[in-house]
Amino acid sequence: MPIPANYAAPVYLSAKDRAFQQIQEWIIDGTLQPGEKINDMELAKAIGVSRTPVREALQMLSLHGFVSMKPGVATTICDTEPGEIAKLFPPLAALEGVAAELAAPVIQAEDLVALRALNEEFAAAIHSGDSFAALKVDEQLHDRIVRLCDNRYLESAIAPMQAHVRHLFFQQAVILTEKSIHEHTELIEALERHDVDEASRVAKSNWLRPIQEYAAAHPEQ
Repeated sequence: MPIPANYAAPVYLSAKDRAFQQIQEWIIDGTLQPGEKINDMELAKAIGVSRTPVREALQMLSLHGFVSMKPGVATTICDTEPGEIAKLFPPLAALEGVAAELAAPVIQAEDLVALRALNEEFAAAIHSGDSFAALKVDEQLHDRIVRLCDNRYLESAIAPMQAHVRHLFFQQAVILTEKSIHEHTELIEALERHDVDEASRVAKSNWLRPIQEYAAAHPEQ
């Protein structure tokens, strides 16, 4: 199990949270491959924690669908099924639509300035071909809208789905294009008008469109 030797642990997280975030990142970016058996002792050594927080982190990752735990047998990295985007994006679109509905009445001028700046950064990343940077900025843009809702239930539902979006991105199932730039602009304009219905519609469309694009590119699945 190839674990990077130069891992630097952040000091502000609990051991369990540190283990969870790092193992999840290694799964998402492909450091830990689908089907690979987990060696909790090796992970604990690499992350710089004991085996207990690693086991706790693996239980959390199992709940989120990143690992499969079979007591007494093995813990392995879950694989994604072909067309997984069609399962993930509809519920995420619905939640993002709710977030836009809740954000529209309360959004402030400074929020709009920040969202426009993020969309400009997103556009620059798309035009330069830096798709990973675009992915990170896209997540920041949507996260800012979600945080405007001040609803921890909504945040806790969306966060694990966003992690799976990153996982699909690294498996090249999620492709970001210029269409998202225009959809972001439409969303920001709807939020500025406090147009609840339009903000919800555009937010949902932004997440549902990639399903159609993926299906067109993979007709065999």
